[in-house]
Amino acid sequence: MTLNPYIQSFDDGREPALETLGGKGASLVSMTAAGMPVPPGFVVTTASFDAFVREAGITEHVHTLLEGLDAEDVAEVDRVSAAIREDLCSRPVPEAARAAVVEAYAALMDACGGEVPVAVRSSATAEDLPDASFAGQQDTYLWLTGREAVTEHIRKCWASLYTSRAIIYRLKNDIPNEGLSMAVVVQKMVNARVAGVAITMNPANGDRSKLTIDASWGVGEMVVSGQVTPDNILMDKITLQVVAEHVGDKHAELVPDPVSQSLVEREVPAERADIRCLTDAELTAVARMAKRAEKHYKCPQDIEWALDADLPDGENLLLLQSRPETVHSNGKGTAGQAAAQPTPATPAAPGGFDLSSITSSLTGIGK
Repeated sequence: MTLNPYIQSFDDGREPALETLGGKGASLVSMTAAGMPVPPGFVVTTASFDAFVREAGITEHVHTLLEGLDAEDVAEVDRVSAAIREDLCSRPVPEAARAAVVEAYAALMDACGGEVPVAVRSSATAEDLPDASFAGQQDTYLWLTGREAVTEHIRKCWASLYTSRAIIYRLKNDIPNEGLSMAVVVQKMVNARVAGVAITMNPANGDRSKLTIDASWGVGEMVVSGQVTPDNILMDKITLQVVAEHVGDKHAELVPDPVSQSLVEREVPAERADIRCLTDAELTAVARMAKRAEKHYKCPQDIEWALDADLPDGENLLLLQSRPETVHSNGKGTAGQAAAQPTPATPAAPGGFDLSSITSSLTGIGK
């Protein structure tokens, strides 16, 4: 079988190269190869973005706009960001790159047994690195259906490489724009009954003998965007016994609406909001999966997970993302730092949420 340079399926056997797949894509391919329960999908590789930019002939123009930019001049950064993104969104995609996406999308739908919603998620080559946290700086779009919606939002993800937030972060951290590229993940959505994050340490003090889990009803965006107060459970990493727990109010959930074919926010009844959303068995399963991810990557991990309402118990826990924990692992943590809430996400497109405003180290998925 000839492998297309513009597309890499999670399970096609190729190496999870960061320069080809970006941080998020490389992680999903690596976890799939390790036999972890990752929903199926493919990555639109950096070769596709590079061909797009090259054919558009705008590389030098972009570098000229970014050269000498002052990170403190937010108005000018906003102006440059808008100009670059408009340019990227108005240019045609090379036919070979577009055809590769169309073919891969059709193959994914066939593998899923018919048309299913997908997430389209940015995967920049500089993100999810052990010494940097790019969480939320590029776009993610959820619950998209149909080929045209997917191809349109891949382009929007490409353009989000130049959000004001991303430009300022790179400027302040001396990350060069030369050679910067973007991959995009297209992945089957999880119809999450419960979702959240887990960190294989105590983020309040860096204690690696502990493990923390945040969980709430519905798709995990409500957790990572700070729109609900999730259940928070601290566990002993060895015995998996609960050390401390706080049941959050979990007043709302994101769930699919069959009429609009998008995610909608719904109020959670008090009888569900006031109880822990994970059973003891589910809590143990999430903890074990987080430990498995840590063992695979050989460093503390910040994972995203979900329980799929469409799958039977025992098969419904899915791993959506795993990235290195970047605060305490680099000696940057201070007690109480983990309590800071990220900025809520704002709607970006039908069926999607713009995560570019999220600054927490916990990005969303469900996703």
